[in-house]
Amino acid sequence: MVRFEGEKDFPQTPAELWANLTDARFLARCIPDVESVREQEADHAALVLRPGFAFVRGTLDVTLRVVDAVAPSAARYVIASKGIGSSADVEATVALAPEGAGTHVRWTAEVKTLGGLLKMVPAGLIRGAAQKVVNDAWAAVEAKLNAPATGS
Repeated sequence: MVRFEGEKDFPQTPAELWANLTDARFLARCIPDVESVREQEADHAALVLRPGFAFVRGTLDVTLRVVDAVAPSAARYVIASKGIGSSADVEATVALAPEGAGTHVRWTAEVKTLGGLLKMVPAGLIRGAAQKVVNDAWAAVEAKLNAPATGS
């Protein structure tokens, strides 16, 4: 349907980065527009989002599942969202490779299905909105990874 891909470099080692990228609790803190987190475990999280897109009203119930995690080199995610009159299923993958002292990440995300009113939204609008969410999520991952650790 709609597919995105890209690459990003991080200063963390593959093992350090993989530990965060396969922790749904960490990822839940990086997803834009989260209103609340209803459930979070290492391999899944249930969130309520209030997306800032004119074509999606209200909130979306989102479930993120980390599947097919292969330490420290790859992971696959399944993301399902449901709202009033809309639904979407997205699958994403990351592949991590050492690069210097850090890690090179190749990622893909694909919107597998759109339901309800989202089927009526032009593909270009879906692509632009999804690309913004992906970019904002990667920026949040980077910010959280680079934030100074707070100790007690």
